[in-house]
Amino acid sequence: MQLPTLRGAAALILCAALPAFAQTPAPKPAAPKAAEAKPVAAKPAAKPLAKAPVKKTPPPPPEPVLVDADEAQLAAAERAYLGTYACEFKESVLIDKHPKVAGYINVAWKKQLITMKPVLSSTGALRLEDVTGRTLMIQIANKSMLLDTKIGQRLLDDCIHPEQEKLIAAAKAAKIADPEAEAAAAARNGLGITPTAGK
Repeated sequence: MQLPTLRGAAALILCAALPAFAQTPAPKPAAPKAAEAKPVAAKPAAKPLAKAPVKKTPPPPPEPVLVDADEAQLAAAERAYLGTYACEFKESVLIDKHPKVAGYINVAWKKQLITMKPVLSSTGALRLEDVTGRTLMIQIANKSMLLDTKIGQRLLDDCIHPEQEKLIAAAKAAKIADPEAEAAAAARNGLGITPTAGK
């Protein structure tokens, strides 16, 4: 009997082993050991919420020291129109007598309360001068205005009190009733040139 060659023997062993390999399930990968396990990243601790700084409202400014009003100041205070004025841009201002010191006026606008000293000017306009020197309110026949004297700017214009409305209506009625007086006033305020009719 002839012995199989080395190559033939290897082929026989391989053929015999194939069915056994086919029936053996593939080994499952081993679970990682505890030491080799990837560490889970810990969540950072929540920072405590920073408290918002508490805004302290500043105390109201001290009331200005008011000297006693003289007769001229008292007379000027009587000429101030008290009450609510309707101003441009739908704003308003309230003027009232100072509750403690005679001869002074309080002007309330937005959140401000301004103490003013009334002064009658040589032109007949009433000046309400802020005792702190910041603002000025001027009252003339047909309107009033509030000025910031520090920056030289109008804060409010075309402020009209009901009494001023009456004066405006009376002036309009006078112009209609006496057109010659209106023409004379226009001539006084004009350049003195009278237009002539075309030839």
